[in-house]
Amino acid sequence: MKKPPRKYRTIFISDVHLGTQNCRVKEAIHFLKNTRCERLVLNGDIIDGWQLNHGSMWTKEHTKFIRHILKRIEKKKLDVVYLRGNHDDILSRFLPMKFGTLSIVEDFIHESPSGRYLVLHGDVFDTITKNFVFLAHLGDWGYKFLMSLNRWYNKYRAWRGKEYYSLSKSIKAKVKAAVNFVSSFEEKLTKLAEARGCTGVICGHIHTPADKQMGNLRYLNSGDWVESLSAIVEDFEGNLGLIYFKDFVEEYPMKKDIEVEESELEDVLDLAAAGLIPSDIQDRA
Repeated sequence: MKKPPRKYRTIFISDVHLGTQNCRVKEAIHFLKNTRCERLVLNGDIIDGWQLNHGSMWTKEHTKFIRHILKRIEKKKLDVVYLRGNHDDILSRFLPMKFGTLSIVEDFIHESPSGRYLVLHGDVFDTITKNFVFLAHLGDWGYKFLMSLNRWYNKYRAWRGKEYYSLSKSIKAKVKAAVNFVSSFEEKLTKLAEARGCTGVICGHIHTPADKQMGNLRYLNSGDWVESLSAIVEDFEGNLGLIYFKDFVEEYPMKKDIEVEESELEDVLDLAAAGLIPSDIQDRA
């Protein structure tokens, strides 16, 4: 007998990056199919317009993700709020828009029994994204390369029976500038929320899930569906919290294909031999 879906008042997801090879769209669809909510908030970068503009591939699975949400809107009258991100910034020309129960906006205030939360993607405080577009695209290319390397590396680990390991998180944790950027990002967003008369902020953008108190304000980041595979959920009493797919899938399992092609294994081994995978990370494999 199929397990009934988990029910929430609100679900917040961000940074799915449909249209990219590194998008974990099957997991995102599985999560949505096994949950129900009154409101679904798509907090930016759901579709990656930057990569699509550079010839990235759109797959049937990406279409399934969009179709699933549209069907929920049609049949269940689901309230969907889509917020503009930096990778789908073309939407900024047309905001705000409303089609039935689908709203597309820049930001909004989420009224919860636990308080008022400013909800926005978060790139408004990323000076590189806003003011140095060339550098932003260059950084995006570097991230894409790192994630491709990460994908090959984890297929190799899966072949060896090892659990998933994030190369990008390991590198970011060791780079002081990245740590300082995240800290500054969180501080600026909480100050904006305070100025808007809110008790907290809910955002995405930096692919770093978080739920913490910063002074009198609460900072929540829904993470992403590239690496973290995380979301923010609100129950019917107004309690907000992070949920990770790795925990969710234990209760709602899905079939996973962990086969590794020989060519991809060879790519990983060649990269390791060339020193492109740090030695301490090689040891973890």
